[in-house]
Amino acid sequence: MRQSFDETTDPSYGPRHLPLIRRAMADQGLDGFIVPHEDEHQNEYLPAANDRLAWATGFTGSAGAAMIMTDKAALFVDGRYALQAPAQVDQDMFEIKDLMDGGVPAWIEATAKAGQVLGYDPRLHSPDSLAQLEAAAVKAGASMMAVSDNPLDAAWGTNRPAQPAAPVVPHTLQYSGEASAEKRRRISLAMNADAAVLTAPASIAWLFNIRGGDVIRSPLPLGQAILRKDGSADLFLDPAKITPGLTKWLDADVALRDPSDLQGALAKLSNQIVSIDPAQSSAWYFSQLETAGARIYRMPDPTALPRAIKNVVEIAGARAAHSRDGAALTNFLHWIVNQNGPIEELAAVAQLEAFREATGVLKDLSFDTIAGAGPNGAVVHYHPTIKTSRAAQDGDLLLVDSGGQYLDGTTDVTRTVSIGTPSEEMRQRFTLVLKGHLALARVRFPAGITGSLLDALARGPLWAQGLDYDHGTGHGVGSYLGVHEGPQGISKRAGGAPLQPGMIVSNEPGYYKTGAYGIRIENLQVVTQPTEIAGGERAMLGFETLTLAPIDRKLIAVCLLTAEERAQLDAYHARVLAEIGPQLGADARAWLEQVCAPL
Repeated sequence: MRQSFDETTDPSYGPRHLPLIRRAMADQGLDGFIVPHEDEHQNEYLPAANDRLAWATGFTGSAGAAMIMTDKAALFVDGRYALQAPAQVDQDMFEIKDLMDGGVPAWIEATAKAGQVLGYDPRLHSPDSLAQLEAAAVKAGASMMAVSDNPLDAAWGTNRPAQPAAPVVPHTLQYSGEASAEKRRRISLAMNADAAVLTAPASIAWLFNIRGGDVIRSPLPLGQAILRKDGSADLFLDPAKITPGLTKWLDADVALRDPSDLQGALAKLSNQIVSIDPAQSSAWYFSQLETAGARIYRMPDPTALPRAIKNVVEIAGARAAHSRDGAALTNFLHWIVNQNGPIEELAAVAQLEAFREATGVLKDLSFDTIAGAGPNGAVVHYHPTIKTSRAAQDGDLLLVDSGGQYLDGTTDVTRTVSIGTPSEEMRQRFTLVLKGHLALARVRFPAGITGSLLDALARGPLWAQGLDYDHGTGHGVGSYLGVHEGPQGISKRAGGAPLQPGMIVSNEPGYYKTGAYGIRIENLQVVTQPTEIAGGERAMLGFETLTLAPIDRKLIAVCLLTAEERAQLDAYHARVLAEIGPQLGADARAWLEQVCAPL
């Protein structure tokens, strides 16, 4: 399995790089430089060569930004990383700030001085975020300057990993369920433009039915595409990635081109209406199109919604992937209960991956496994390293959030298990999380509802006790693509795409007690077709749960569950036993029968 870029693979990065960056800034006459987490493709999970924020600061989270000045620096993270960032970052060198308190723009407005020049790499910022930064600089009397040579990259120099060049291969109809030519035809008819510029790796992978390996934990190729209104397209890929199988796979209306041709191809879109997504494509593309004289149509990526709505083949694949993945996870949970003594986090990570590898069809993990014992479980996006790994002792909770990439689907599941005897507080808080999870799993709702309108269902039991969690309740998941996928989601944040049949979302409420333990229960679920409810007047959508693995009954305070909730959990466990049991060995199957028995 490929490893992510962290302190276990490059122990030299972090605070010692700040002077190097400042020296490179000085060479360009910059008083400050903005370092976003995103790369040239606006990726969440990054190739090692593009993990600039981690190299500069030591922070390895999947979201954030830094502002580096000649005499001070700040790192901006959201609530998910409130514990992780201070643990990873030298606070003598970086002030840690909350992204929700105005983020980098507010900091610039309050901190930058008149006449200062703040640099940015236009390939790394969306035009909307750049506009906010520029407005803040104006208020401070400073100016923004686009750089053609990123000073951080100059400081990184020859120690920077090479750009990835994994082979790009076909993703066949057995798994995709729809030919690329048909996808391009229906999307080009709906996009109301002469051409669309696509830069998101997941969009390119989905549209052309191809997969790669350039992005950590995601089977994505880095590249760009121009889709025309007649369904033809130019696909820009590094020639080193192109395989004989790929050239045979792509149809005659797709032209493979070298990325060095991209700037010229954009220039040829003069006077054409060009659709481009300001949330997915960097300011550099907009600048190139403006220079070319194109009429820019700022619209969401036209592939995002069709990609999120899985077809029947993809849904069947998701069910199959979750079934085998559930068996691997259940074997792991059985392994935990058979351990004598403390369970090391890294040992748990290795054992769970071994069970997934034993399926014989695992392509990769879908993200670095989170295994948090005791207080580490309260760090929402924690993953253990040699430096941080601790053992789960008697009385601890062990939170394990993990997933796999299979040709037929992407999985993401969290289980919290009790090591030994849990406290009554743990059981009470776990049951509140479970009640919210069950509420979101059984809800029925009309067409047009966004996930933001369902979010309170998962939080309600916690809110009633004065508790909450600082992350979203659900995110979209791709089909052998990224484990985080839009435009759908479930969170407090207003907006987002209405939930539609075929969309896959996670259901993952949690609770985290700093310095003590963390709790999260996560299943993936697919939005079902609308059906009638007896005595009702409108057909309603709902959810089908995809994830199949037992929930730790030792942590359930049954007295806090309603009769409806007990019946719902019993029915879920009966399904787990029926579908997962036959895939297990005798000992694990006997254990599963016990833990899936009615409450």
